[in-house]
Amino acid sequence: MPTYISLMKYTAKGIETIKDGPQRTAEAIKTLEKMGGKLTGFYYVMGEYDMVGIAEAPSDEVAMAFLTGLGAQGNVRTTTMRAFTAEEAQKIMEKLASA
Repeated sequence: MPTYISLMKYTAKGIETIKDGPQRTAEAIKTLEKMGGKLTGFYYVMGEYDMVGIAEAPSDEVAMAFLTGLGAQGNVRTTTMRAFTAEEAQKIMEKLASA
């Protein structure tokens, strides 16, 4: 499954209800799993972002639906990147050589 890395920042609403954060996270994980995805890493971080999530989803469409729904709740804003393993990147780059 494709891997996605999401950098997350609390919104004003999210920080006002920070005590509910762990429960919201648990609910989001359940939603992702119902959509066929899997959270493989989750970290609270210091600095420009508040959290980092690493997840797998069956497709870009599923990832986008999940992240759009997460954002629609109004507690976090996300910046998400599609991640490639070294093996995946090598296969992609091999295609360049034959083009």
